[in-house]
Amino acid sequence: MIRAALFVCLFLQGQATEAPRAPEVVELLRSGLDDETRNNLDEAITAFRKAADLAPSDAVVFFKLGEAYMKKRDYVSAISPLKRAAELSPDSLPVDQLLGFALLAAGYASDAIPHLEKVQAFDALGIAQLQVGRPGEAVANLQKALEKTPNDPDLLYYLSRASGALSSQSVDKLLSAFPNTARGHQALGQNYFAAKMYAEAANEYQRALALRPDLPGLRLELGQIYAASSVWENAEKEFREESRSQPGSAEAAYRLGDALLQEGKMKEAAEELQRSDQLLPNMPETLYELGKATAVSDPADAERALGRVVELEKDTFLAGQAYLALAAIHRKQGKTSQAAHDMEEYRQIHSVISHLPE
Repeated sequence: MIRAALFVCLFLQGQATEAPRAPEVVELLRSGLDDETRNNLDEAITAFRKAADLAPSDAVVFFKLGEAYMKKRDYVSAISPLKRAAELSPDSLPVDQLLGFALLAAGYASDAIPHLEKVQAFDALGIAQLQVGRPGEAVANLQKALEKTPNDPDLLYYLSRASGALSSQSVDKLLSAFPNTARGHQALGQNYFAAKMYAEAANEYQRALALRPDLPGLRLELGQIYAASSVWENAEKEFREESRSQPGSAEAAYRLGDALLQEGKMKEAAEELQRSDQLLPNMPETLYELGKATAVSDPADAERALGRVVELEKDTFLAGQAYLALAAIHRKQGKTSQAAHDMEEYRQIHSVISHLPE
């Protein structure tokens, strides 16, 4: 939390600027430090409190008292002595850092921010900014913190929350300020789609398209609404139009191929899925759909596509489904031992997944 070197600096500063400590204060400090070293925090706190009573203008004493409370995770009790230390030593970065942490841990995020800004504690600062409704600043500071510790699960969690809050804040502003624009209707349509209100979502996308018919992505998202409600003819129409205007989009080709597959148009589906795989190779979902589309017309191609899914996905649900499809192909080819192997792989994956916690 605070390195010993920082305490030594503060201790020496106090000695340089304050009157010499009374012997009993020095003895109490030494006793408290010894207890703190042995993790006897209650005894350390008792010693530091007595020292504070005897030396009410000694910043070091109050700093150590606050630090002992912090080590005990009694953040509320730490605040008062740390505030006193900050009054007595307003330019001390260790005091600001510890006080900022204590205030944040006790729920006083707004009060913590000035102290955390002063010491550039980007991790705690980002969390505090998120808690007071400043997600944009929170995202920036949490990203800075992640540059130093990129695999910190707490930072990743808070960055995810901050990004979601920032997105929600931006959507709210868009809907309140520009509700009748194409983007406003698109955002409202996304909200309806998330709530599974598909008819309302489709209506909003139609309004957006009426305003900006060439806006990239609109038809792709509208097609997904129709796909979610199994209106595959409409989904195909929207995905086809998106593919026409965005021929380099692997997702548009994949979505169109999937819609065609659902309609039983296997040859066209295989063509679009192959095109998607060429645009963005080795996407397991694309390869799985391609395997399904070519299972009858070209079993060898289907086997290659499904085999690649298994290589990429290993023990996931999608790999299990690929093994199941491979078993069907191998049975039709008379490869009974291979089909049996595929089924055993499927059962093992299914067994593991079914026992995972939800």
